[in-house]
Amino acid sequence: MTVITLHTHINSTIKEAFQLSLDIDFHKRTASQTDEEAIAGVTSGIIKYNETVTWRGKHFGVFLTHTSIISAYDAPTYFVDEMIEGRFKSFRHQHYFEQKGEGVYMKDVITYQTPYGIFGKLFDRLLLKKHMTDFIANRNSILKNELEKNN
Repeated sequence: MTVITLHTHINSTIKEAFQLSLDIDFHKRTASQTDEEAIAGVTSGIIKYNETVTWRGKHFGVFLTHTSIISAYDAPTYFVDEMIEGRFKSFRHQHYFEQKGEGVYMKDVITYQTPYGIFGKLFDRLLLKKHMTDFIANRNSILKNELEKNN
């Protein structure tokens, strides 16, 4: 099992950071490098508890689909998106938000397992973990910039 933990401080309110993190249209803009689009479930606006979204995007030169459900939701401090169909053996992304003074502390914990035994583990070690870390870090950077330009 692979675990990626990222920390981001944003000069914003907790409610704004939480809402923007659930915004499907915003996610599309932050994932333009992979041509991601929402093709089923909630395809626009704010996704809510127990709702699903199916993403289609190009990773490693191949178009892949990934369906997630918002499996836990405690506004504005926590939510989880969890894969219910896709290429991973399992995939869970926990989003934590904490108001600290003038800003928000955001923590992402991504936990996943690759299929294909030793080959999947090797692929993860050589390419996937860095790709996933960069993908989420880039998204968080854009989220931070978007929220801070409005404050």
